Amino acid sequence: MGNIAIIKTGGKQYKVEEGETLKVEKLAGERGKKVKFETLLIADSDGEIKDLGQPSLGDKVTAEILETAKDKKVTVVKYKNKTRYKRKIGHRQLYTKVKIEKIG
Repeated sequence: MGNIAIIKTGGKQYKVEEGETLKVEKLAGERGKKVKFETLLIADSDGEIKDLGQPSLGDKVTAEILETAKDKKVTVVKYKNKTRYKRKIGHRQLYTKVKIEKIG
């Protein structure tokens, strides 16, 4: 079985395995480009820690960009009672879908 890793990108941390696809905050680059992620921890599939960063191990996880697109619309409603105030706003966040190719 393969390794698992904890990566950090876009102010968030993700648990990833080789071959997995995930959506992260928008990254610079076009389809097919390789990107590296800051790695915080590498462990085997049983959960036993192999490498632990103090605070980081560097760029040990490599991924390929599959697509960049907009996510589903999130509707925000502002309403104040008894004052005739109502606002409805929609927002679509940009994301990048990546496939994890190599850990370590």
